[in-house]
Amino acid sequence: MKITVITQYYKPEMGAPQNRLYEMCRGLKDNGADVSIITGMPNYPTGKIFDAYKGKFKMTETLDEMEVKRYWLYASNAREALPRIWNMISFSVIVFFSLRYLRKRHNDFIIVESPPLTLGESGFILAKLTGARFVMNVSDLWPLSARELGAIRGDGFIYKALEKLERHLYKKSAFCMGQSQEIVDYIKDHGAKEVFLFRNGVDPRRFEGIYVKPEKEKVKLVYAGLLGFAQGIADICRSINFAELGMEFHIYGAGGEQAEIESIIAAPPNKGIFYHGVVSRQELPSKLKEANMTLIPLVKNIFGAVPSKIYESMAAGLPIMFVGEGEGARIVKDNEIGLVAHSKDYKELEENIKFAVSHPEEMKKMSENCKDCAQNKFNRPKQVKSLYEFLLGLL
Repeated sequence: MKITVITQYYKPEMGAPQNRLYEMCRGLKDNGADVSIITGMPNYPTGKIFDAYKGKFKMTETLDEMEVKRYWLYASNAREALPRIWNMISFSVIVFFSLRYLRKRHNDFIIVESPPLTLGESGFILAKLTGARFVMNVSDLWPLSARELGAIRGDGFIYKALEKLERHLYKKSAFCMGQSQEIVDYIKDHGAKEVFLFRNGVDPRRFEGIYVKPEKEKVKLVYAGLLGFAQGIADICRSINFAELGMEFHIYGAGGEQAEIESIIAAPPNKGIFYHGVVSRQELPSKLKEANMTLIPLVKNIFGAVPSKIYESMAAGLPIMFVGEGEGARIVKDNEIGLVAHSKDYKELEENIKFAVSHPEEMKKMSENCKDCAQNKFNRPKQVKSLYEFLLGLL
């Protein structure tokens, strides 16, 4: 079985979508598929093409015995609409230079990562021209997410045009994949013939064999991820004095709020907050296992979004202090793997932390629930195997 995955972002970029796609591709290959990737020159999160890839229109490299074809794109991380639109459209157009390569490959499936939605249309045309089955892998619902974030007016021409394109792509797909139940249900209601729930999940093997020396010190809460406005870590640092709660708050990551967080930490009083910079994917399991629980906040719920940090926390056996709404909150509650506070309700978060510190036996139960979920319910290798078998069944 031959599969080509078309995505605007991929390894060596760091991030949840990049890691998920890499694990999916590698897992499909390990199950027996011949997998290749078509992607852009790496540039996330800086918005600048990495030094090793600068000045090139196209190039081919091999990662984990998989061929990766890279093409130029307009790189930008600007907040303004026009640079972002050009960033998406540029790769959606340039990807047609892969047509000759795809014709030679004779793929059974072309899986296209969305967003950007425009890349879905490019992938559909390429699949049509090369005789492959077209599959949409939806990690974020566009244009719905853009409307919820206020980037696009819901009654405007652009929104209606994108919504029409979205329905068209769902209908034309052999099947659509979604990373959350909300996404899968939405896709089905908007014209998809068949859907497949493919969550981010986690590979629990990454967290095995890591020994962390137990310390008789304060309880440690950890956050590892993007320090952006959607997470609200700066507000949490301002609102809660962790030292008074008898604990330490350790932060790993980078983003728009980094400087603000560092200034809060530097100012008196000492709130028991520590910033450690960026942590690599390889280092993450050991850094998480040094903690007692993890913090996962969302300032605003995006329909269909489930933070991948939930699954990593499960594998590390860390009870989750979740702040937010939506499917992520439901996963934490339903599986009894942590405590949930409403979005931006940092007083409720503080009460949850107090409960966690004063009820170690409850936290121990939640820790065991986390490990069980990672091993049996949200196990990524098992999900990839199910996906591989599902694809085989369509041939």
